Amino acid sequence: MDNSNFKPNLTPSQMLKKGIFGGSYFGIQKLQGDMYYDELFESFIDVDKSLYMGDKYQPKSNKFKIKSGKDYQFWKDMNWMHEDDPYGWFEWYCKYYMGRRHSDDQRQIQRWLDFCGPKGRWRQRIYGMIDSTGNWDVSPRIQQSLLHWGYQVNENDYYAWSEQKQYSEEEWCHYGGLPSPKAYQY
Repeated sequence: MDNSNFKPNLTPSQMLKKGIFGGSYFGIQKLQGDMYYDELFESFIDVDKSLYMGDKYQPKSNKFKIKSGKDYQFWKDMNWMHEDDPYGWFEWYCKYYMGRRHSDDQRQIQRWLDFCGPKGRWRQRIYGMIDSTGNWDVSPRIQQSLLHWGYQVNENDYYAWSEQKQYSEEEWCHYGGLPSPKAYQY
């Protein structure tokens, strides 16, 4: 698999500073046996802990001031968590960003590509909405969701998209359209 298109444009710290988890993503208790939990937090020493360590989800903490995403239990029930990254994609991305390489990398990178890579479903959709409305603030929910995946809408990517907007729906996603939940199970 070619990973050259895996280019989140936000670092994990930048994601947290933009307000991606309603202030509570890591408010869940440390899971037994997770030896990376404390190390993971050390890398965010420059980030206000209220952006990710709260006990209660607060939409006003998000960049777009809306509720976006599912709760931890939903993701766990979907069986999308690898045992080495029990807090999900963001934990995986933090570790990947810090240099860890893992057997789950291809699945996680494919999930990112399908969601917000150059041909990703939601990246295509938001740029299409911007194109048709001229409004860069269109669909705060989609834009907030893209932030969860380390991607921020930007002019450079929009102009690249607009030059290549002759895409088909089949190209939106590796699995064709909206992937089924089973496509991402570990």
